[in-house]
Formats: sequence, structure tokens, C-alpha cells
Amino acid sequence: MQVMSFSAADVTAIVVSFDSAEVLPHCLTALAGEGVKAIVVDNASGDASAEIAARHGATVLRNARNEGYGRANNRGAGAATTPFILIVNPDLEVQPGAVSALLAAAEAYPDAAAFAPRLVEPSGRVFLQPRSLLSPPHLNRAARIVLPEGDACLPFLSGACLLLRREVFLALGGFDPAIFLFYEDDDLCRRLREAGHALVHVDGASARHGRGRSSAPSPQRRFIARWHLAWSEYHVTRKWGLPAPGIGKILENAAKAIGYGLILNRDKMYAHAGSVAGALAARAGHSALARQSLNEAEVIA
Repeated sequence: MQVMSFSAADVTAIVVSFDSAEVLPHCLTALAGEGVKAIVVDNASGDASAEIAARHGATVLRNARNEGYGRANNRGAGAATTPFILIVNPDLEVQPGAVSALLAAAEAYPDAAAFAPRLVEPSGRVFLQPRSLLSPPHLNRAARIVLPEGDACLPFLSGACLLLRREVFLALGGFDPAIFLFYEDDDLCRRLREAGHALVHVDGASARHGRGRSSAPSPQRRFIARWHLAWSEYHVTRKWGLPAPGIGKILENAAKAIGYGLILNRDKMYAHAGSVAGALAARAGHSALARQSLNEAEVIA
């Protein structure tokens, strides 16, 4: 019987926290149960996220301000020393045996650089992301998404839980540091494929994902999130030479923001207003980092 050469000692989990105190204990407990050490990069949380992470034995890197998801993950990857990093959202819990299954896939498929488990949502639905804004059109035509039977190469994998060969990730520059939030995983997957690396969905690995429970919601946070979603959509389409969203989408979101405002639905009003503001900022050439008062020339390490 062949013994696998990789073990949990070859993996460092990178968890980016931002007011994630409610979900971090479950996330870190699950990682510890798999024997995986964790680096928690705290994006200037206003709650006890950093203290909770330290109590659970994680190495804590504190950012003076919220640096965004991709940039914080880049800092964690730079601090790791293991051959593999495991990008993990704080509202995600790896299931027993998941890390071993991901590592077995890494050994079985040496040409692959990224490996993702089945992501099971609270409803029991399995989340799969083979489509993307950055996909060639023919890859987005399927009427419905069919779950693979067994391991499968996919053009895109979700960044909610992603095992990566650390050297490959660093050689590509990590996540795009110009992106504050959203589409950083799609962009990374496309760059991995362009560099000749396969991406594998590992059937034998599973993780439970809370989907949006990383931070407590509020109308203001919805505005900011949708601002960055719209801005990042423009950024990645320009980056990859794809058609940018048209003015019609902005007008549609503006109309929805007004409509929801009239019926006093603040959550949806703020969300659609954020989409309008982010799209207009992107079309005007403004930076997502400047909006967050971050130094565009400074890449944290």
C-alpha cells in the first residue's frame, strides 16, 4: 500500500476575519480537528475576532485597517512556510477527512495547482461554480449545473475553500491586490489556467459553508459590498478584455434603489444604490483601494 507523502503538517490555513467573532470558533475548531495550523489575518475587526483566534491557537496577523479579502490572504500566504495553503472563509467548516482528501488529490494530480471540496450550504444544496463572468461563452451555456461524479477539472473554483500550492500562488502574485472584494477568486483561477495549471473539484472532500455569515449584515455593509461587487466586475472585464457592463444595468439598479426607497426597504435600497455608485466609480476610473483609503502603491506582506 502506497503511503501518501503529504500530510496536514504541509498545510497552513489562511482565514481572513472582519468582525467574524460569531463564526470563527467553529471554523478554527474544524481546522484543528484536521490537524491544520491556521493563520488568521484580522482586517481591523471591531469585535473580538483577533482575541478569539488567538485563544484557538491560531497565529494572528493584525492589519491596522481593513485591507480587503485578497490582500489579506496574500499577507497570510506570505507568512506561511508550508508547501500548501488552504484559503478558508471564516463561516466555513471543513468536514472530517476533507484535508486528507484534498492532499490526496494534490498528489494524484501533480499538474493541478488548486483543489476545492464540495461546498454544502445550510439548506443542504451543494454550491458549485463552473461558470464565471471570466469564462469563455461556451462554458456558460449549460442550462443547469450538474454536479461532477468523482473528481473533475473545472474552469473555476470557489475561493471559499481552496487548497493551493503555495509556490505557484506566490509566483502568480497571489490575489490581484487592486481588488478589495469580489471576483478575486475568479481572476486567480483564470490566471492559474492561463499558466497551464489544472483546477480540481475533489469529490471526496466536503465543507459546510455559511454563505454570507462571515460578518454581521447591515444596510451600510450591503452598500459597501455591492459597491465593490460592481466595481470589481468592471475591473476584471477590462483586465481580461471582455465587454464591460452597459449603462442599462446602472439605470436598472438606480430604478430599483428608488423603488425600494419609496417602500422603505432600506436593505435593498442600500444594496442597489451601492451597485450604482460602484459602477459609476469604475466607469470614471476611480480605484477600489482609494475608496477604502488604502495606499495603492503599498502591497502588504
